Amino acid sequence: MYPYYILTGGPGSGKSTVLEALAQLGYAVVPEVGRAIIQQQMKIQGAALPWEDKQQFFEHMFDASLIDYRQQSKQLTFFDRGLLDSVGYATLEHLRISAKQYEIAQHTPYAKTVLIFPPWQTIYQKDTERKQDFALAVRTYETMRTTYESFGYQLVVVPCTTVEKRVEFILNYLRLLP
Repeated sequence: MYPYYILTGGPGSGKSTVLEALAQLGYAVVPEVGRAIIQQQMKIQGAALPWEDKQQFFEHMFDASLIDYRQQSKQLTFFDRGLLDSVGYATLEHLRISAKQYEIAQHTPYAKTVLIFPPWQTIYQKDTERKQDFALAVRTYETMRTTYESFGYQLVVVPCTTVEKRVEFILNYLRLLP
């Protein structure tokens, strides 16, 4: 099993900020594909946006997540969301997930421990790419939790605290601190 650790949860829960802190410590990281797709689609006035064509947005996220996974060099890597986050999104939005996509998701191994960030209203903010309200962020968290559990992953809740303490919690839990 590759040491590919996923940071998941609802939007606006601090995953990307923690990922940036891990990168500053020298860890290999993979940023979230959803935000990049939204930015790219807005730039070209495309329709693969969660507020326009959710199915197309899901397809783009799934494919981009798979490409990101396959481009890794089998070293310890932290992912801001994984392939199953795309499946979770499709489940949340009642979109079509093909049998092939389920099969790919089942056979794309990440570390069995997944770090899940709970909803945290104090830090939650909308922006040009994040238009969901906090209630949808909570539902997204629940869907991600259910999705990862249904695929056999062990979820570890990252406490709502400072970025430094969250990073320390992760590194301690994964026994990566000296």
